[in-house]
Amino acid sequence: MAKHRFWKRGLPWIIPLGCLALWQLVSMGRIVPAYLLPHPFDVCRAAYGYVFEQVGSQPFAGRFINDLLNSLLRVLFGFSLAVLAGIPLGLLSGRLPLINRLLSNMVSAMRAVPGISWLPLAMVWFGIGVKTTVFLVAMAAFFPIYLNSATGARQINPRYCQAGAMMGVGRWRTIVGILLPSAMPQILAGLRLGMGISWAYLVLGELTGVSDGMGAVIMDARMVGRIDIIIVGMLMIAVAGRLCDLLLYYGIRFCFRSARRMT
Repeated sequence: MAKHRFWKRGLPWIIPLGCLALWQLVSMGRIVPAYLLPHPFDVCRAAYGYVFEQVGSQPFAGRFINDLLNSLLRVLFGFSLAVLAGIPLGLLSGRLPLINRLLSNMVSAMRAVPGISWLPLAMVWFGIGVKTTVFLVAMAAFFPIYLNSATGARQINPRYCQAGAMMGVGRWRTIVGILLPSAMPQILAGLRLGMGISWAYLVLGELTGVSDGMGAVIMDARMVGRIDIIIVGMLMIAVAGRLCDLLLYYGIRFCFRSARRMT
């Protein structure tokens, strides 16, 4: 039993550790020049300075907390806007054919437009800064949330709603007590996809000249040729995105019993 538990917990780390070992071998063998792919120890040293050293002691030192907080706020704000629009519209589209016909062509057409195509327009509308980043995050996260919510609502057995109506359940209680919990496994999948996309588009928004944030530090590092800081920024975004995904996953499972059917 203990061996099975150890194997289950260790399995997700096999690929990351394998990639780290391969990186170490490539660096030691000098297969790739150090200015293109720094040694893992150099990246760890840069990460330590970025996180722990005093601000101003050297370039990028001590910026981590400020960059992380600003990026988290932008992701949270944009993702929240996508949730507030995507879940209600998705549930309505899944249950009401009229709403589905009204929205389907528009949503499909807008979803086909690459996210980077919205960047110049967003910069014209909102300028360089937080508003553009939040807009890009909200636009990107909306589509998976909407589509999965619509799919979940469409797959609900109509007998559940009919049984609720026969028992005198009102429309609002039907939505909260029947539609939302029944569609929650699909909604959760859409939320997790939306959260992952939010971090990707956060970096796109912050590469436009924002003074702080995880994407901004990557752009600043590129301008001065600090490949080690670029890798540090990428790793920090990966860790932050994974933690946000776990918080979202377990938070929804805690609030909705129906979401616990998700493995």
